[in-house]
Amino acid sequence: MRKTPSSASRTTGAAANSPGNEYSVDELARVADSTVRNIRAYQDRGLLAPPEKRGRVGIYDDTHVSRLKLIHHLLARGYSLANIQDLIKAIEEGHDLRSILGLENAIGGRWSQERPQAYSLAALATMFGGTAPAALAKAVELGLLERDGLKFVAKSPSSLAAGAAMAREGIPAREMLDMMSDVRPHFEAVAKVLVDLVVRRLDRYDEASLPPPADVPALVEAIGRMRPLAMVLVESEMNRALEEAAGGYLGDRVATIMKKRLGHVPDENRKTGTASGPPRKRATKR
Repeated sequence: MRKTPSSASRTTGAAANSPGNEYSVDELARVADSTVRNIRAYQDRGLLAPPEKRGRVGIYDDTHVSRLKLIHHLLARGYSLANIQDLIKAIEEGHDLRSILGLENAIGGRWSQERPQAYSLAALATMFGGTAPAALAKAVELGLLERDGLKFVAKSPSSLAAGAAMAREGIPAREMLDMMSDVRPHFEAVAKVLVDLVVRRLDRYDEASLPPPADVPALVEAIGRMRPLAMVLVESEMNRALEEAAGGYLGDRVATIMKKRLGHVPDENRKTGTASGPPRKRATKR
């Protein structure tokens, strides 16, 4: 029988994502950007722990998500499955690489607690008042929806529901998708800065080595605390920017109305709060 990761290894660092998510094998493949076939293959090679059995159903959790992300990251950097298998074996044998188990879950684990949800084409049409093929294709391209046979799976049902609510307010789905395509690079840049900020606690260690095992629990807890705080900062700054943008638009709109109705716009003194009455008529000599 091929050796698989121990249950102790599977639970290392679990506190970093408590309460954790649970997934079927199909859901795990979606949230980890993998395939069911690859998941089975990684389990057969001992790279991925088997799921918890509940009757005839296998249940996976966030430790499986972070392990899959680690495998994908190492594969992208040119490591072979054999190399990764040696790494996992070294971890299980108690080498210092064991530290990576807690850190991979704290840093690489999911930030969202949402579970994917499947929608039929008819359900999407009802939500958005019709579904143009071009809009569906754009949503799939952006990763907002994923085809699954005759259905579409949303990784973030709440985002889909928000988009549907905006569509009911009269904003075309295609315009929302174009907006998301335009702003995504900016969000990715913000995310990069925040991740760098959160993991900067690792900077005091040599780049080519992991922290000492004794330091790992405190690091995992610190990173786990900072992740939700980073989300608060993003939400707060986004609210501030939206308020400023809305206020600027309202000011411009009011100025336009005054110009149209009153025939003038506030002069510079009035804009700065200085009292200023209407222009005086020039006196004429009799």
